[in-house]
This record gives sequence, structure tokens and C-alpha cells, in this order.
Amino acid sequence: MEKYAWTAKIKEGKKEEYIRRHNEIWKELVEVLKTAGISNYTIWLNGNTLFGYYECEKGIAVATKTQAQSPIVDKWNEYMKDVMEMELDPITGAQPQLTCVFELN
Repeated sequence: MEKYAWTAKIKEGKKEEYIRRHNEIWKELVEVLKTAGISNYTIWLNGNTLFGYYECEKGIAVATKTQAQSPIVDKWNEYMKDVMEMELDPITGAQPQLTCVFELN
């Protein structure tokens, strides 16, 4: 199983709104993520820094391609851009993947 991690920032004063929107995540978005083979998706917060992690049951290439081609993901990213700053990889359309440097199994 391939793993994917990313970081982003919440805009100043927008933490509660960011959390509220994720508490009300769209069912259509969840369906896209599951279709992409994404599971065990978690997001942590430290100050205004977000750290996201998920596992790719179908591989990273499928997960990023499915998200990049989804109008629902585009709509979600547009919806979230007033509360967070997130760099997107111009090739995959997904958050730039962090490099794993240590893993304890």
C-alpha cells in the first residue's frame, strides 16, 4: 500500500471555519476519494499548519489522477481557498507529496 502525505496552511483567523467545513464534508467528495482508492485519510493541525496523510489502495498514480480529473475536487478546492493556502502540483493537480525519510513498522 502506497502512502501519501502533504502540508498546507490555514489562513489567519480561519481555523474554526476550516474545521466546520470538514465536519460537513460533501458526500460526493468522499465518494471521489473512495473511488480513487484513498483510505485512512487523516488531517492534523499544529498552529495554522496542516498535515494530511492517506493510504492509496490503488496506488498514488491512480489517487492523484482521479482527484486531478474530478470536477468535485476542483469545486472543493475552490470552496476551501478562502480559508487555506495550499500549493498544488502543476502536473498531478494534487498537493505536492512529502518525501518519507523514516518509517517504523
